[in-house]
Amino acid sequence: MTVTLADVAARAQVSPATVSRVLNGNYPVAASTRERVLKAVDELDYVLNGPASALAAATSDLVGILVNDIADPFFGIMASAIQAEIGGPGGRAGGERLAVVCNTGGSPERELTYLTLLQRQRAAAVVLTGGAIEDAAHQAAMDAKVRKLADAGTRVVLCGRPPAPDTGAIALTFDNRGGGQELTEHLIGLGHRRLGYIAGPEERTTTRHRLEGHRAALAAHGIEEDPRWTVHGRYDRRSGYEATLELLRRDPSLTAVVAANDSVALGACAALRDSGLRIPEDVSVAGFDDLPFSIDAVPSLTTVRLPLAEAGARAGRIAMGREEAPPGGIASVRGELMVRGSSGVPRS
Repeated sequence: MTVTLADVAARAQVSPATVSRVLNGNYPVAASTRERVLKAVDELDYVLNGPASALAAATSDLVGILVNDIADPFFGIMASAIQAEIGGPGGRAGGERLAVVCNTGGSPERELTYLTLLQRQRAAAVVLTGGAIEDAAHQAAMDAKVRKLADAGTRVVLCGRPPAPDTGAIALTFDNRGGGQELTEHLIGLGHRRLGYIAGPEERTTTRHRLEGHRAALAAHGIEEDPRWTVHGRYDRRSGYEATLELLRRDPSLTAVVAANDSVALGACAALRDSGLRIPEDVSVAGFDDLPFSIDAVPSLTTVRLPLAEAGARAGRIAMGREEAPPGGIASVRGELMVRGSSGVPRS
């Protein structure tokens, strides 16, 4: 026999309207009353009609988390931290949320499609992680989608992504320029003057910002950048390996390689070793993000630590309305330089 809302109300000795308020979370209810209702829900194994509830309320219990590649620790760490914050108290009916991780694979079309699907499901919140695609038409389409979501009552949070003005989205941005500049400043301070740079995909905001920081450091020290010293590729180990071989072919006198992220840096280290070069005695290597494996690399990787878990957790709390949005809807998260064994004084 199907358990009804009225059955729950009778068991909890409250009105059906009070049960509805507790389950939808759209009206303040005394803690003791809420506890009785949730206990009755558990005892009777009552299942809320999600689609009907979503139609009656402004939003559903669905939360979308958009990532570029869930297999990449950069996104996995953030997605896990976000999901940990969106559950309800005690994990009981009426408080929890269903997290759906949407893997875009870096496709602009998939990004838009997922936002459309989440809009149709009246998602309670959407968190978009990582850098944005630098294409005017796509950005305009994204802004329009985000604006529609926000206007319909969906909380939209950008985590590690540039702000989207006039859309209603909250942005927790990473200071990729500042981190990129500090990293290169460290290498220059050690005496390096011929630095190769392995950048990410050209269409990504993260790529541009980190590269701008690197170039700002070179310019501040009067180092003229040689066009041969920059190679673009994917954010993965294989790209780092291939790009490093290309940099060495272009200029064998390079004394340092700065990588777009830590995965790329691991590939760079492998290419240098296979080329008979020592790290850091012959060539220093630096990454970005401070992913978990970075400290276990041999030698351990000099990098910029981004607080991915902390930023993801904060994005989750904001998305759930459990933390106030930052002033102006934007907060910049700065990284921390982690100096380790992969960077050293250049060879004479």
